[in-house]
Amino acid sequence: MKGKVAVIGGGFSGLSAACYAAANGFDVTVFEKHPGLGGRARQWVEKGFTFDMGPSWYWMPDVFERFFGDFDKKVNDFYQLKRLDPGFRIYYPHDFLDIPADHQELFNLFEKIEKGGGEKLLHFMKDAKYKYDVGMTDLVYKPGLKWSEFFDKRLLSAIFNLSIATPFDKYVHRYFKDERLRQLMEFPVLFLGAAPNKTPALYSLMNYAGLMLGTWYPAGGMHKIVEGMARLAIELGVNIRTGSPVEKINVNGDVARSVTVKEEDIAMDYIISSADYKFTEEKLLDLSHRNYSETYWNKRTMAPSSLIFYLGVKGRVKNLQHHNLFFDENLASHTAEIYDQPAWPTDPLFYVCCPSKTDASVAPENCENIFILMPLAAGLEDTHELRNRYFERILDRLESRVEDSIRHRIEVKRSYCVNDYIDDYHAYRGNAYGLANTLRQTANLKPKIRNKKVKNLIYTGHLTVPGPGVPPSIISGKLAAGQLEKGL
Repeated sequence: MKGKVAVIGGGFSGLSAACYAAANGFDVTVFEKHPGLGGRARQWVEKGFTFDMGPSWYWMPDVFERFFGDFDKKVNDFYQLKRLDPGFRIYYPHDFLDIPADHQELFNLFEKIEKGGGEKLLHFMKDAKYKYDVGMTDLVYKPGLKWSEFFDKRLLSAIFNLSIATPFDKYVHRYFKDERLRQLMEFPVLFLGAAPNKTPALYSLMNYAGLMLGTWYPAGGMHKIVEGMARLAIELGVNIRTGSPVEKINVNGDVARSVTVKEEDIAMDYIISSADYKFTEEKLLDLSHRNYSETYWNKRTMAPSSLIFYLGVKGRVKNLQHHNLFFDENLASHTAEIYDQPAWPTDPLFYVCCPSKTDASVAPENCENIFILMPLAAGLEDTHELRNRYFERILDRLESRVEDSIRHRIEVKRSYCVNDYIDDYHAYRGNAYGLANTLRQTANLKPKIRNKKVKNLIYTGHLTVPGPGVPPSIISGKLAAGQLEKGL
């Protein structure tokens, strides 16, 4: 064995890092504070309903294939995928659109809505594919430690074609005039935790990921990915300790020597923390060993938090697809209340996932599993009164738009918001997605993957490279494990 590695946290990035480190010959132990693995992708089971507590979209299937392929495995060795058709539905003020999986049907839909829209979408996607190919090959797998990482011929020749300095909303508006199409094309960057006017047009690669590569669903729910990664980790020799929160990283000079778990100091040669970056620095390290100050963190633009409701509903619910976006209020106003003037939204937009439309295993017979998410600014006051007030408002809108009564049929209900993110994940300001992918917080401008004062401490997760989301978190774990090969 090359040395002992402690991985703090058993979410996507932690499990990914553990797998890569173990495959490279390290003796790896994952320490997870919760009774089960998954982090934000934990699972909650109640009265026969099985809820994914966090991520619900399966995009960028190539990233998952690449991860398991790195260990000579396949995705279907661990879970079965189904491509959703339609991929999702968007409710607008007066109508809705179902987004087809078939590419030609999608082009036809754009043409029907806007003359020339199909041809424009074709050109948009050709450019987006180029960005996706460059981004997923040459950008996201860089550790972000030196600008010289980008000094290769292919990337330098591509850099001027990536629209890095162009705001995403302006880029979309060059192509499409219809407001429904603009919102459809702008929505994928919300996964990046930033407003379209603050996100580089480079991220049109997300449109290619969502509309061309498709929206998928792992049978049994997103937690099946966690289970698959955990199974792989165990096969590779990783020791997984749940219910084991790390209380301290013990440093001697400029080297971390051990972690304290349940008041026991456990000697380690390397530490990879997939816990919240700021929590790791503020609570697990002494002040002299931190990469960043409080002032630094206060100046970061955070991705949103979320108000989530998990509902188990008796009987079927009409007019819902698996994924449903309710854009029937003003997107710009809600976005401003997340990023510009942080406040609970005046007229909220929200998202509804109903996986029981696809998967009978996640709900009792003749019942629906419903997940409702309303994005809101990180760091806001979170009270039960506010949660209840917004629940009633959202449910009024939902029942009106789907033309079905739900309230009296709710058998399971749970809410999750800012305070829960802080309590469960030590999330800075209760964020749900990490840092916003603004131009000033992209690539090497994110918090560094290595601690500059503790030589054997490495960070992974959505607060460092490459950024928020499930696929980037899996990639982040690979980047972190790769740093182990560099030694002290």
